[in-house]
Amino acid sequence: MSNRGRYLGSGIGLVDDKGRVAIPAPLRSTLIANSPVSEGKGGGTIIIGAHQKERCLVAFDPGYLDRLADDLDAREKAHPADDGEFDYNIKRKGGLGAEATPFDASGRFIMPGFPRFHAEIAGYAFFWGAVDTIEIWNPAILFETPGIPAVMVSACRYHLAEKKVVL
Repeated sequence: MSNRGRYLGSGIGLVDDKGRVAIPAPLRSTLIANSPVSEGKGGGTIIIGAHQKERCLVAFDPGYLDRLADDLDAREKAHPADDGEFDYNIKRKGGLGAEATPFDASGRFIMPGFPRFHAEIAGYAFFWGAVDTIEIWNPAILFETPGIPAVMVSACRYHLAEKKVVL
């Protein structure tokens, strides 16, 4: 994993009625570097699912999926269910209900329906680089969620103000 790019930066994207949105440039360049290129399109693949804990989405490149699977395998072995069997909920939650989605060279993609519904994303999506993954938030939910770092809230407010968006 040492030769993988890390997701740093943030941005805001306009989400249309069909769920089309563009990944902000600071995150897009890392995603493209980490993703296999979609033939003839110059983009790649982004995997999007529900965050394990927060009411947001988590997104990553296909290469991260192997690391996620290894982590879930280890967690499953370390925490068996009460009856000694595997705790199948570990992978149920860890799978995130994720879907692989193509994006073009401009970072545009269609956000899958269920993840978008789950995170209540409509109108605008706030993207936050979380080193190994990208979090995607409905800004209003981000502001209401306890325990979110102040710098993350401030970054979202900054990007909304830059676009002259008032929630």
